[in-house]
Amino acid sequence: MNRFGLIVMLSTLAVGPAQALDSEVRDRLLAMPLTPELGGDTTRPLATAEAFTFISANAPSNVKAGFTFGNQLFNTIWRPAPGPQPTTDGLGPVFNKEACSDCHINNGRGKPPPKVGAPMDSMLVRLSVPGNDEHGGPKGVPGYGDQLQDRGVDGVPAEGRAIIEWEEISGSYDDGTPYSLRKPTVRLEDLAYGPMPDDLMTSARVANPMIGLGLLEMVSDDLLAALADPDDTDMDGVSGRINVVWDARDNKMATGKFGWKANAPNLTNQNSGAALGDMGITTPTRSNDNCEAIQELCSAAATHDGVEMSKAFLNQMNVYTRRLAVPRQRGATLPEVVRGQARFLETGCQNCHIPTLETGADPRSEDLAEQTIHPFTDLLLHDMGEGLSDGRPDFLATGSEWRTAPLWGIGLTEKVTTHERYLHDGRARGLEEAILWHGGEAEGAKEQFRRMPSDAREDLIAFLKSL
Repeated sequence: MNRFGLIVMLSTLAVGPAQALDSEVRDRLLAMPLTPELGGDTTRPLATAEAFTFISANAPSNVKAGFTFGNQLFNTIWRPAPGPQPTTDGLGPVFNKEACSDCHINNGRGKPPPKVGAPMDSMLVRLSVPGNDEHGGPKGVPGYGDQLQDRGVDGVPAEGRAIIEWEEISGSYDDGTPYSLRKPTVRLEDLAYGPMPDDLMTSARVANPMIGLGLLEMVSDDLLAALADPDDTDMDGVSGRINVVWDARDNKMATGKFGWKANAPNLTNQNSGAALGDMGITTPTRSNDNCEAIQELCSAAATHDGVEMSKAFLNQMNVYTRRLAVPRQRGATLPEVVRGQARFLETGCQNCHIPTLETGADPRSEDLAEQTIHPFTDLLLHDMGEGLSDGRPDFLATGSEWRTAPLWGIGLTEKVTTHERYLHDGRARGLEEAILWHGGEAEGAKEQFRRMPSDAREDLIAFLKSL
């Protein structure tokens, strides 16, 4: 089946109503006042290096023990099997990191290596070749799969290593102020299972922040469908599409919400996918080791009885990632922040980074249900132009389409992670560079920013840093 036929087939399997812009829903959300309580009742007034690690403010007492245990799991260093602690052994045999927290330092975003050739500490490289797997997702590379594992347990060779190199691109603001952007290229070396195919597609990805994930999971498919505008029916130059992806938990197609290309429908899929892809840890949702057929030493080392992360442990990991608190906005009434918020709206940034969403009803998670939240995302796919394209499709997402990244907590990035690297591959060395990389549907908003006088640009950045 060709890609067009696959898109048609998957679209018919999407949950909820067909994607068609409901301007009344969008207008109602845009009319809601922005409050400092970005996570609704879950919000905490946090502004320290640990700001992304606290349980949500309104979490019920019956989940607090699970949150604490999930936190321990998130920070657990997994060991190869057989290990001294059977409940946390089974690392690999090929893997990228030994613990979830290795990539998500203080639950924040990852970054590229500090210099060319240095190991990737909170970054990975996705791999694929043209075509689709049995569920319509990316087709893995024979011998390597869909992610380069750059480490292996004793006796098992790593698949290879990835090197990120940079090209500087000069530009200037309309007032003549110069700037420089950097564009990454991926080079693969020390490949253990033969050369990569000529039609290889790669995508370098840094880890995403962890806050507010349970709230985003609770945003209904109906609301996302109302915000979607795949055919740009309002002719504003901004589309927005739902990604329809495979739900390995429920064995069906579902609306994607998580990941850089919205390729995971819920936290069970997100967490189990990361456990397997990043650490080689099997779960009930993904129970097959990530050893390719040619990787004989990997397969021989994958000796375990049942899955390595039990259903109970995966559930506690879900509890933890579902209830990480969103920090409160800081300095909301400062003049520069107020002016910056106005600039944000004037430029049209809110067309994708819609400030307000609402969570749906769910008696199992009443503390997260029916909340008015301010994540600054529509969770939809948008074409960001060739400059940001990785050329690698992911279910319905094209190579140049990315999920709108939430902006809540972005102003605490440096304090939480000690760096300011933004976008999917960490190429931007600050918020200004991140904006200047926007293209495609965001080209108009980017150009308005580029043409602003310096004081207006500073106000807009001040607003973003307040979030």
